[in-house]
Amino acid sequence: MTKELRKIVLEREDGVVKITLNHPPVNIMDIPTMREINVALESLQDDDEIKAVLFGATGKAFCAGVDVKDHTADKVDEMVEVFHRIFRLMWSLDVPTVAAVNGAALGGGCELVTFCDMVIASERATFGQPEIQVGVYPPIAAVTFPRLMSYMKAMELLLTGAVIDAREAERLGIVNKVVPVESFEAEVASFVGKLTSLSSVVLRLTKRATLQGLALGFEEALALSEDLYLNQLMKTEDAAEGLQAFMEKRKPVWKGK
Repeated sequence: MTKELRKIVLEREDGVVKITLNHPPVNIMDIPTMREINVALESLQDDDEIKAVLFGATGKAFCAGVDVKDHTADKVDEMVEVFHRIFRLMWSLDVPTVAAVNGAALGGGCELVTFCDMVIASERATFGQPEIQVGVYPPIAAVTFPRLMSYMKAMELLLTGAVIDAREAERLGIVNKVVPVESFEAEVASFVGKLTSLSSVVLRLTKRATLQGLALGFEEALALSEDLYLNQLMKTEDAAEGLQAFMEKRKPVWKGK
């Protein structure tokens, strides 16, 4: 990393890259914070050894949203460009992404969380897109929410700006697991640990196969998945190792290639 990071913390351990929002008191995302997230994500694009990217936050909130001051006429074009680059980079990243939410995830913070592949939340986490209440709407959530939940529920959240608790988010399918606050860190480690025990290359190919077919019809999506399976996955050393280890009744030794 060539650029000093002031508003996020970037760490790497055991194949997991942690991107932690660190902009107290409630991790508002201003343009400099967004740029730092982009720097972090850009640094991961060609890293074949990563098994997961974990988004977290310090303090009492995950993120209270994008800085309202960056919505002014002289800044909004830049803000949208920089903010949406986060999601374009995440979309191009084959590595599984996980959000660990132990507080409020609102506005742009909720968009960041729900764009991740998986979400683990504490019982005190809340989620919402309150933009409508200040006269704007959330462009990312407007695209993703109808894909993540029922159309009617998505419209309710987008059009009313309602904030929901972690259990409701779990019922809607935008949170994988809700855990007690006191065991949050241990539960996050256990959740991510399920990924780190697997092959990095197979994780990436599985995510790619899933995402590439989302907007396609069945036959076209299946053809792409078949091609990826036969011509990329089955040519990896880890696919051969995993199948051989199963037949030999032993634990596989992954090489990540």
